[in-house]
Amino acid sequence: MNPILIKTIQFFLSLSLLIVLHELGHFIPAKLFKTRVEKFYLFFDVKFSLFKKKIGETVYGIGWLPLGGYVKISGMIDESMDTEAMQEEPKEWEFRSKPAWQRLIIMLGGVTVNFILAVVIYIGMAWSYGDEYIQADSLKDGFWVTEKAIGDKLGVKTGDLILAVDGKQVEKFSSIMGDIAYGNTITIKRDGSTIEQEIPEDFIATLIKDEDKMRFLTLRRPFIVAEVPEESANKNSGIKANDEIVGIGDKNISYFDEVKPILEQNKGKEISLRVKRDGVEKQIPVVISDTATIGFVPGLLGLDDMEAKGILKLKTVKYSFVESIPAGINKGIKTLSDYIKGMKKIFNPSTGAYKGVGGFAAIAGIFPDAWDWSAFWGATAFISIILAFMNILPIPALDGGHVMFLLYEMVTGRKPSDKFMEYAQMTGFFILIALLLFANGNDLYKWLIK
Repeated sequence: MNPILIKTIQFFLSLSLLIVLHELGHFIPAKLFKTRVEKFYLFFDVKFSLFKKKIGETVYGIGWLPLGGYVKISGMIDESMDTEAMQEEPKEWEFRSKPAWQRLIIMLGGVTVNFILAVVIYIGMAWSYGDEYIQADSLKDGFWVTEKAIGDKLGVKTGDLILAVDGKQVEKFSSIMGDIAYGNTITIKRDGSTIEQEIPEDFIATLIKDEDKMRFLTLRRPFIVAEVPEESANKNSGIKANDEIVGIGDKNISYFDEVKPILEQNKGKEISLRVKRDGVEKQIPVVISDTATIGFVPGLLGLDDMEAKGILKLKTVKYSFVESIPAGINKGIKTLSDYIKGMKKIFNPSTGAYKGVGGFAAIAGIFPDAWDWSAFWGATAFISIILAFMNILPIPALDGGHVMFLLYEMVTGRKPSDKFMEYAQMTGFFILIALLLFANGNDLYKWLIK
């Protein structure tokens, strides 16, 4: 199946699940407080619906515009902008007739469900899959900086270890890039010394300029030969697949990243390689081309083999069901905390992080291009956290906007007028349209220009 199609299916499946559960978060407390719900929709039904059916007092349906979903609650100014009903006398089943605390619970229901859902998914993943990762401080000879210019900008180089970000220990090697993106300072171990330095304020903008180079920190791996192509000048040298190159001339080689500088110094020369095969070292003469290559396709040594060589340490954690509960809660809290840090960067123009804001294409890109339930549920939990945070922002037309006005009412004892709420809803709607256009415009720009 086409990878783009797989991503699209996963995206819509995840989005549909999250929208329905979010709206249930409003629907259930509304029903508990005997508030009438006129519509319950997945996606928006502008002009027409793909499907609808009335059950009791509620019309359930699927719209054609996949920008979200909604529940239409009687006696509430929402995205439907039904102001005519608001001009009539309040009915006991209407939202506006309910005590402020009940209305607050109804409005907070969606974001509450989104966060709880993310935590439940993380709990399930911890219990089902456990956790396996490379210990960040275990890399024997540090990491490899594949893009020197980006490394220089951050102040790191090959052989360094990043021990902490903002004073907090980095436990997993896989989390280093995310921690750097959200952080302000890093603690580096270099040649036995510990160095504290600031992360440049515009470092995210540096990464966004060329997303292909964003993963500029990687593992240092031994030089394993995967293949000697037929067109290679060294095809008949005696080098075989799975050989490990441990020396070039009189220079010892531990990692692939050490090879290029030595080849540059010996362009156009014949030189002897020291090769380890089945535990035995051999000397094999080869010719280095004028472009500083030896004509071998490099391979990857597995993580288990690298651990056996003492290059790194893998940590495997298995959780019982009881242990998975706090693990899932902590994962949910950390994900939300990291996302908030990222949003702070986006709203600070000097960081340039706003250039990386993405719309539907960026969100769909979170999903893998091959079906993987672990990756699907991880992406779904992350998007659920995003929906929870975005919906609680104090923007009229979002849940957070309604919450803001309800809190004002509860504190002051004065309810905003229906006319004010109408204008606020319209303002919030235009803000959301602007944000939507900006985010998806960024996606389009990256696709067309970059």
